[in-house]
Amino acid sequence: MTITPEGPLAEEPEARPTSPEEAVLREAESVLEQAQPGAESSMEALDSGRRLLLVHAHPDDETIGNGVTMARYVGQGAHVTLVTCTLGEEGEVLVPELAHLAADQEDQLGHQRVHELATAMEALGVRDHRFLGGPGRFRDSGMMGLPSNDRPDCFWQADLDEAAGLLVEVIREMRPQVVVTYDENGGYGHPDHIQAHRVTMRAVELAADPSRGRGEPWQVAKVYWSAVPISWWRQSMRALRASGDTTTFEGLDPEGELPFGTPDELVTTVVDAPEHVEAKLAAMRAHATQITVDGPFFALSNNLGNEVWSREAYQLVHGQAGPAEERDAQGHETDLFSGLD
Repeated sequence: MTITPEGPLAEEPEARPTSPEEAVLREAESVLEQAQPGAESSMEALDSGRRLLLVHAHPDDETIGNGVTMARYVGQGAHVTLVTCTLGEEGEVLVPELAHLAADQEDQLGHQRVHELATAMEALGVRDHRFLGGPGRFRDSGMMGLPSNDRPDCFWQADLDEAAGLLVEVIREMRPQVVVTYDENGGYGHPDHIQAHRVTMRAVELAADPSRGRGEPWQVAKVYWSAVPISWWRQSMRALRASGDTTTFEGLDPEGELPFGTPDELVTTVVDAPEHVEAKLAAMRAHATQITVDGPFFALSNNLGNEVWSREAYQLVHGQAGPAEERDAQGHETDLFSGLD
């Protein structure tokens, strides 16, 4: 603070950003400060009987994979925390008038996606969403094999224990009983998804170790990997073909071998909440640079397609499944917290 010649005290003017990148990160921090709960809300979260932590690579991944799940648990009074590992700077841009934001032009897409994420979380009711280590700590690595994978600031190049340590802080603060992330292949081989898997699994391990890091140790009771059963992919592809779409998944036969998807026998849990589909669709529309919503289908910016289901599937990889009487006719858990209450 300074004393002006006129006498009253005044705040020093905030320094101007020194680069476009700094301007993006400042705005991201501002958006997150408005969206995240204060310290007192962290204490309220610990009073919640159910606490769910989801770790995703880029803005929009959370809505596509877990939007119905997040809305369901928020609606039931659980505390839902989302950690996103990058700003998604390397994503494609579906909105022509925003094409100039792309990484190969002005490289300002991260700024836009921060706002899209905040709007999506508002649609789902999630108030506690953060970027791992703060906005911009890790940059989007781009698709596997691209030069962007080699940038020293990208998430793919992050030191595993350093990144995991940042997530340990969140786990020990929020004490989630359930953690959700990707499988070992990140669902479809994106380097940031694979790294998010590695970081999350390492953080769960470290968070329980009293000799590692600051704060009280916390043992996560259940860890799930997001899954899309192969049978669901086949169902979606058949519907696309029946609608006359022969370009999406071009060259793939719905009845043949598919290079993606989770074998049905590995799926342990299915959350089915049709009452929250509209919230998921609203959140998807918020991610306008990445997703086009068209009736019951949506197209990703890489021209992949998928059916929008009210069901979201998971594979339990740590912890005990809930009792048989709490499962559906196929033997799936219907609640991520099954067996914990």
